[in-house]
Amino acid sequence: TLPLPSDHGELFVGHNHRNGEENNEHHPDPIRAGGWSPLVSDRYQWLEVDLGERTKITAVATQGRYGSSDWLTSYLLMFSDTGHNWKQYRQEDSIGSFPGNSNADSVVQNKLQQPAFARFLRLIPLDWNPNGRIGLRLETYGCPYTSEVVSFDGGSSGLAFRLSPVPRKTSREVVSLKFKALRNSGTLLQAEGRDGLSLSLELERGKLFLLLRRGGTSSSESRRLASLGSLLDDQHWHHVVLEQKNAHLNLTVDKHTEKVQIAAEFNHWDIKQSLDSQKPIVSKRNFHGCLENLLHNGVNLIELAKNNDHQVTVKGNVTFSCAEPVSVAVTFTGPQSFLQLPGATASSSGGVSLGFQFRTWNKAGLLLTFDLPQQGGVVWLYLSEARLRLQIHKGGRALLELTAGSALNDGQWHSVDVTSRRSRLMISVDKEEGGVAHANPPFPVTAGGQLFFGGCPAEDHSQDCENPFDVFQGCMRLLAVDNQLVDLITVQQRLLGNYSQLQIDMCGIIDRCSPSRCEHGGRCSQSWTVFHCNCSDSGYSGATCHSAVYEQSCEAYKHNGNTSGHFYIDVDGSGPIKPQLVYCNMTEENTWMVMQHNNTELTRLKPSAGVKQHSVHFQYSAQEEQLSAAISQSEHCEQELSYHCRKSRLLNTLEGSPFSWWRGGPGSGRIQTYWGGAHPGSQQCSCGLQGDCVDPQHYCNCDADRMEWTEDSGLLTHKESLPVRSLVLGDIQRPGSEAAYRVGPLRCHGDKNFWNAAFFDKETSYLHFPTFHGELSADISFLFKTTASSGVFLENLGIKDFIRIELSSSTQVLFSFDVGNGPLEVLVESRDPLNDNRWHRVRAERNIKEASLRLDDLPVATQEAPTDGHFHLQLNSQLFIGGTASRQKGFRGCIRSLQLNGVTLDLEERAKITPGVQPGCPGHCSSYGSLCQNQGRCVERTNGFHCDCSLSAYTGVFCQTEVSVSFKPGSSVSYTFKEPYELSRNSSALPSSIYSDMTLRGENVSLSFRTNQSPALLLYVSSYYREHLALLINKNGEQDARLIVLPFFNPLHDKQFLDIDQNAREDFNLTSDGEFNAVKSLVLGRVHESDDLDPDLARLASLGFAGCLSVVQFNTISPLKAALLHPDTSPVVISGPLVQSNCGSAGSANPYAEENTHHLSDQSGSVGSGQPLVNAIRTDSALIGGVIAVAIFVIVTALAITARFLYRRKETYRNQEAKEVKQEDSQDFSFNNQAGSQNISTENPKEFFI
Repeated sequence: TLPLPSDHGELFVGHNHRNGEENNEHHPDPIRAGGWSPLVSDRYQWLEVDLGERTKITAVATQGRYGSSDWLTSYLLMFSDTGHNWKQYRQEDSIGSFPGNSNADSVVQNKLQQPAFARFLRLIPLDWNPNGRIGLRLETYGCPYTSEVVSFDGGSSGLAFRLSPVPRKTSREVVSLKFKALRNSGTLLQAEGRDGLSLSLELERGKLFLLLRRGGTSSSESRRLASLGSLLDDQHWHHVVLEQKNAHLNLTVDKHTEKVQIAAEFNHWDIKQSLDSQKPIVSKRNFHGCLENLLHNGVNLIELAKNNDHQVTVKGNVTFSCAEPVSVAVTFTGPQSFLQLPGATASSSGGVSLGFQFRTWNKAGLLLTFDLPQQGGVVWLYLSEARLRLQIHKGGRALLELTAGSALNDGQWHSVDVTSRRSRLMISVDKEEGGVAHANPPFPVTAGGQLFFGGCPAEDHSQDCENPFDVFQGCMRLLAVDNQLVDLITVQQRLLGNYSQLQIDMCGIIDRCSPSRCEHGGRCSQSWTVFHCNCSDSGYSGATCHSAVYEQSCEAYKHNGNTSGHFYIDVDGSGPIKPQLVYCNMTEENTWMVMQHNNTELTRLKPSAGVKQHSVHFQYSAQEEQLSAAISQSEHCEQELSYHCRKSRLLNTLEGSPFSWWRGGPGSGRIQTYWGGAHPGSQQCSCGLQGDCVDPQHYCNCDADRMEWTEDSGLLTHKESLPVRSLVLGDIQRPGSEAAYRVGPLRCHGDKNFWNAAFFDKETSYLHFPTFHGELSADISFLFKTTASSGVFLENLGIKDFIRIELSSSTQVLFSFDVGNGPLEVLVESRDPLNDNRWHRVRAERNIKEASLRLDDLPVATQEAPTDGHFHLQLNSQLFIGGTASRQKGFRGCIRSLQLNGVTLDLEERAKITPGVQPGCPGHCSSYGSLCQNQGRCVERTNGFHCDCSLSAYTGVFCQTEVSVSFKPGSSVSYTFKEPYELSRNSSALPSSIYSDMTLRGENVSLSFRTNQSPALLLYVSSYYREHLALLINKNGEQDARLIVLPFFNPLHDKQFLDIDQNAREDFNLTSDGEFNAVKSLVLGRVHESDDLDPDLARLASLGFAGCLSVVQFNTISPLKAALLHPDTSPVVISGPLVQSNCGSAGSANPYAEENTHHLSDQSGSVGSGQPLVNAIRTDSALIGGVIAVAIFVIVTALAITARFLYRRKETYRNQEAKEVKQEDSQDFSFNNQAGSQNISTENPKEFFI
């Protein structure tokens, strides 16, 4: 590319004066020897260059005016073919302005990222030296441009080309062209293939569609293959390339490409321009505009048509030039934009006739306003909710309102006509196609004053213009007053009307949704200045729907505190793979991700006539890329494969061909001839590997070919062979053969990415990775823990651009970057210190709209990006993790699960070969220990942690699952403690979760229950010294139910605490001088050994318990858990029916069922110190239910008490109790054998026990 010669074109300069100053447009400023400098320096000046013919322009260079202080610091470039309808040049990242000079002598050259093809160039100064004036010397770089052009009138004109066949060895077809459209719809070309198939390039509402048709007419059935471009009817040239190779086709419009697949019949094309070229009528399906350089495999077809080649047929009015109508548009750019024009002349004062066309993205804005001087009112024509509205207003109220049209903010040109004749007012949109409204006002509507389009002058104090609406942002053209078009060039020269902040002779509309910057299927909408992404139902969030809403694995959900259930998993975060619904099983030590297919049940097969093989294919709920990614990032995957057989062989021999096989792995899978539990390629089953097949001569049980049912089953664990795609079973056709198969769901556990971590022990240590490529969108997420107060987590540099995330202080995380608009920072501050050696999560995102930073669960912080600034992040250095290139401000601590745009960086592998960095990072309980509930203990692991529930009455991954049992009257669970001689003999043994010290300084009992039985014994504890502790529900006549703690021993100054449901805790003092020791057993349900009990309690113990008991705990002993989960290793005896259920869980409690459950509470409420034991159950129904927390603390003050004294004290206690019971008519111990109770009053008097 060389500088264009000075005689290649002419220079034109123009400038305008405002506020009534003299206009010198007819006497342009001379180009002085030192360069161009206009008389007035403002933004209404320009320098125009006529290059004489269309030229390929590749660069421009500027220099200040020689020997002066005059130079430009920034400017705009405009291009045009005709000297009208200018188009602003924008670089790829939407930057419209170019940097200028910093002095008068240096030359600054700006290369165009995409060359411009135009005859006219216009340079518009934006900023200049504040101590000087506008000054410029200009050089344009480029080369000559030759083209062949053809013009179509939109009627019956067209061209048809019969092309020579392409040699069979090359199956590549390329068609390229440029087009300039004068109408927003029409068929550019059609390529016919075999069997009636055709490809069609059609312009529809300014977008270009690639359609596949079957049949050759417009009414033929069509399928859309691709859609590209927008606003392609702007009367500027647009470049299209259609490239086919076999069944792959690329469509490129200007700079954007879309790839599609087409039918293989397209190996040869015949091209026709205009779908309806054979019809002599005018149709909107025909293209109206010009084509340039229509090339097919390098052959210029327009040149063939021009030379009357026999391969070309010309139809209708076709000309080989491009005549363009001059249509001057005006752009309203901002809040200060307006256009003022004189109204109708006096001769037409009898009415109004106004018309114009507009296009916009905004739903609202003032289009036109003028006064009605005779009525003292005002007319407003405006957009509201994308509809056209006309309102006549006078004296603070609306006299008339009209509405027409809808969805007028679609960016298309819409025509508006306002007419008033003979007391009839009418508005129409798009020549009545878009809607019409009319009225008959009782007063004449005239426009004899000033007309204001788009807005009102800011300095207007005469009240001639008033705008209560939003200003208009968009384009207008073909403005007509009294059916006379307004010459906007005259307005530009300030010879007519007035204006402010307008771009005249161009439409500066930009489609910010083409191509859409909304990712992952987000729906794009826009206004004149910004676009918006609707991310609903996409599974992603953020300004551009970039960041994943869902976690990447079941492991991540578990560590958020979730329990088993169905979850959406996004295996690659913000990557292209969509979320998938899986089941997360968190009931085991490992967290399993379960992916189902369409046939996981055991399926039975029988011989069928003519069927030698049975083949079955499995369709998974997840897509192919989801399955592959999930298997890849999991630590372990498995799938059950089982075959049940009777006289049906499976694999036969090691050497022979197998009767059955399966396919597994990516895609359709590879043939596998081994079975579940064996090794890949072994052609064996699990019994062959273990050597225990029913026939030692075979390696599968089924290969023994016996009449008895047998099976070969096991787990497939080789990840490269998973999942199972299909199954072929071959030996099922013989008489008597029967078989059944089952392929289980795919199950995976472990997340390689979630625990991938590195420890940085020095400020100078770091890890480095290849350059991060996040030009348009970048999301970074990781977890960190540290004791340091500052340090850089991540940094990547470019020539000028950079991106960095750092701990700037002990409470602040800072995200900073620069994409060419200057540094931008986003800061999040925490109230609590972040250097607490606990895991904290950081999520940062940067896109073309905004930057955001999230820390843990704190509110997200955001910073908006400039609307028309640079947005490509251009980095070229290595990515530094845990430090910087300068080795300053490094990070000391752990970084885990670092992901950039959904891709996990393998910190551990890189740390293994990097000094100062260690792979892995232990110590997770400080962060996740709170997930272990109900006295569960957090235990560290290398990768993660687990909850030890041995000291808890609960089970489950977080010790949150209740252990519940449904008791029948005959059911019993007896837990036996150590005998005294065993205790003395093994006194050095440590207490365990099974055995406990029998001499107790206090008892802590908690349980949940649900029952309709009263009276009932809930829990009974006995000792070797004939002492006992009973927890029971007592029935008080027919009026009340009470919970009683009955201690049959006499501790001195006993203090007891009773919590029931949500009731306040109550404390009670008992007088005693004994201690409860040598505990023998704990019984739930029916008590079989009740000889030492008084008759009333013995009768109650023999009744048993009917209902639900849950999470029973006596100190550290959990008898139900021991009985159900460890019956072989625990000292428990179970008698009668005992059924494990979820009867104790909240979800099983039905308020309308026969029984109700209330939940455990352990709250210290008001304390009744010194008061006797009282009944604390209060119920409002006949159904008794509750959850008890009983805390009994025994303070031993007597160190030596003889057995005789204890026995005598117990006898005394028993006699005293019997007397008191008799005095109160035995209301408390008149036990009833009925299982249920009648209606019980809510009025519960307190009962006292000594």
